[in-house]
Amino acid sequence: MAQEPTGAESSSTTWGLGLGVVSEQEPYAGIDRDHTPIPLLEVENRYLHLFGPQIVFKLPSLDISDSQRLNFGIVGKYDGSGYEEGDAPILDGMDERKGGFWAGGKVEWSSNVVDVSAEWLADASGNSEGQVINVSLERTWRFGNHVLLTPHVGANWHDEKTTDYYFGVRDSEARIDRPAYVGESATNLEAGVRGVYMFNKHHSVLMGVEVTRLADEIKDSPLVDRSTGNSMFLGYLYRF
Repeated sequence: MAQEPTGAESSSTTWGLGLGVVSEQEPYAGIDRDHTPIPLLEVENRYLHLFGPQIVFKLPSLDISDSQRLNFGIVGKYDGSGYEEGDAPILDGMDERKGGFWAGGKVEWSSNVVDVSAEWLADASGNSEGQVINVSLERTWRFGNHVLLTPHVGANWHDEKTTDYYFGVRDSEARIDRPAYVGESATNLEAGVRGVYMFNKHHSVLMGVEVTRLADEIKDSPLVDRSTGNSMFLGYLYRF
């Protein structure tokens, strides 16, 4: 939902405040579904776009034609991945794995047919010392004056440090039902849809559903007992 569109292109700044709830099922064995309320703050102008846990500093774009444009940006976002040992029985005795702040760059090809984006991020918090690359294809359809729907598909690549940090088992953490495991680089596949219902120029309801097919390098971890993960989002935003 951090990519929910507003279209602010002028030097004026638009503001929004709201509240949302994220419901997420992580792939760890026996872990409960997590429901997390999150405050929503949106700020957008020609220089930046802040929405929820992500901020994009906009760089000069390149117009290819009347219907095609390359957009560039510097990205920073907070990722709440990770766990504590009390989150599930399989994690008892494991050291905590923390989320953190990730930063990098993004390029997007925007056209009348489809929008294609590629994003590279590194763990600026230094917890995993890893890197990820996200690639996605999406298109937004407008239905009347109130509804926007954006189906999307994509892939995210985690390097071996990222996979090992979140799904590996160190020698000191191994036990009979949880052997040591060293994670390798992995590519997950994603599909989902985002939606916006705009009652008027001030009031909007936001939603999102996403399913992730996990790579074999993650499914093979003794901490994991499922082949997919999923998340849902529902929120309200008031724009001033």
